[in-house]
Amino acid sequence: MSNSKSRAMRLDVKKTYKLFIGGAFPRSESGRTYEVTDSKGEFIANPSLASRKDLRDAVVAARNAHSGWAGATAFNRGQILYRIAEMMEGRSAQFVDEIIALEGLTPSAAKKQVEEAIDLWVWYSGWCDKIGSIYGSTNAVSGSFYNFTIPDSLGVVAVFAPAKPSLLGLVHSLAPVLAGGNTAVVIASEKYPLSAITLSEAIGTSDVSGGVVNILTGSAAELAPWAASHMDIDGIDATGLNSTLEKEVRIAGADNLKRISSFKDGASPQRVLAFMENKTVWHPIGV
Repeated sequence: MSNSKSRAMRLDVKKTYKLFIGGAFPRSESGRTYEVTDSKGEFIANPSLASRKDLRDAVVAARNAHSGWAGATAFNRGQILYRIAEMMEGRSAQFVDEIIALEGLTPSAAKKQVEEAIDLWVWYSGWCDKIGSIYGSTNAVSGSFYNFTIPDSLGVVAVFAPAKPSLLGLVHSLAPVLAGGNTAVVIASEKYPLSAITLSEAIGTSDVSGGVVNILTGSAAELAPWAASHMDIDGIDATGLNSTLEKEVRIAGADNLKRISSFKDGASPQRVLAFMENKTVWHPIGV
């Protein structure tokens, strides 16, 4: 009798939705949260409302992780991106439930989005060790030298994820940034953040080193100006920003010559190259 009573009185363990910075899951330093509702307008979660300080902490973590991630072999980066796909596969049901709740999609449409997002990680994992071979070159020069040009990582990239499709849109922006050897500070969709938070949990249990991916939830309008003016952010994927915010970001980002791009297309190696620089190496010809 007592066991049945305890089961009947048990309360659900509600999930706490936190930030993902440097491989850890802190709450916002400000203590702020905001309310997220489902497609029917009913309360579903209180994720953290990231502050300017949280953004700075994420950039520091991304910068510290960059040399290790960029210095890894391209083949190894490809293996790690593939591992993210594996971890997402094990959480497919959770992603589907969150997409149904927030975006109001049918189960089949939500499942399709999740499968496409997982497949996209696999697709970009394959580009990691091919981008240099295909888009690099051996240059004709006069003299006893070899002259090579190869694409190299840009550095720290801020990613403003599009609202819909919440998971697939995020992966479209994040995966090519990582494939190019960059580290990322992601500002998730304010309205549909749950997929990004669950993705952070999948990444946190994969082979990605702490700081390579950092995910913030909150207001893009609040964080975009600070990301644009931050002198240690090298590039911005502005796909998820509206035209007014994107214009402001492009103006503010000119001070440190930020590479700012916005994409309308889907998967493409050009999204990898958008956040890479061409590096030219001279090497003497041996006798």
